[in-house]
Amino acid sequence: MIVTLTLNPSVDRTLVVERLAHGAVQRASSGWSEPSGKGVNVSLALRTHGIATRAVLPIGGPNGRRLAEMLDEAGIDHVNVPIAGNIRTNVSLLEPDGKVTKVNEPGPTLSADEVEALLDATLKAASQASWLVGSGSLPHGASPDLYARLVHRAHDAGLRIAIDSSGPPLLAALPAGPDLIKPNAHELAEAADMPVTTVGQAVDAARRLQERGARTILASLGADGALLVEEDLVQHAEAIVENPQSAVGAGDALLSGFLAGGASGGTALRTALAWAATALQQPGTLLGADIDEDSFKLVFHDRPQLHRQLRAD
Repeated sequence: MIVTLTLNPSVDRTLVVERLAHGAVQRASSGWSEPSGKGVNVSLALRTHGIATRAVLPIGGPNGRRLAEMLDEAGIDHVNVPIAGNIRTNVSLLEPDGKVTKVNEPGPTLSADEVEALLDATLKAASQASWLVGSGSLPHGASPDLYARLVHRAHDAGLRIAIDSSGPPLLAALPAGPDLIKPNAHELAEAADMPVTTVGQAVDAARRLQERGARTILASLGADGALLVEEDLVQHAEAIVENPQSAVGAGDALLSGFLAGGASGGTALRTALAWAATALQQPGTLLGADIDEDSFKLVFHDRPQLHRQLRAD
């Protein structure tokens, strides 16, 4: 069982347009809605591949009711924590070349009691879990040390915990010693307070975050694949996809696959990249159940190419 906490979930609406033209009326050729939020995406990917999971999230307002219905429809075991505010709706505009323009609402403001209820519900839901995952941005009303508090409480309960966040919430969580963090290249650079434009700099940044308390770093590097930095292992690998549809949700698929693959070493990294490659070939955030290994190529570098320049996302 892998339990996820999504503090700022959403109902995501995706519209497909031929070309995004600012200031003009446009017609979408198709559109759909999905349950979303980083932790929700992790649970959806795990559930699709038969991994037991439970999603904990705040639910409030008409959007919250719709989100809960969508999770039921997807077969996701979920724990709803009632809040007074309305869950947010995000909009993605998808162009044929895979370019995505995403507009995210800020989400509701949570009271201190609502935040505490979420933490209590999460620890209760995860009492028999192998991993607890805290993912995404914090809602208004939550203090930046929320993930740090979650890490401490998880460890007190004997749980392993992964954090996928950025900015002050990630920085505050590091001294608490999360077992795994999953930054992208920009978040890695921001947290380490150094440039990350090469694989070597990414390794140095990851080691810096280990010195601050993180145990394992799984860094998503966009078109350059992923970097795994453990205590005695540094491994860089890529998933080459010929016709990517959308990168939305690929980082969540990467984390899901890594946890499903054992959360350590090259086997887990291979599973992570296969799941991420599958996500890249789909227009939405929901990960398909079929992994077609002929549709992408995995390349593992025996030695990290430290001077290799990272491509812009």
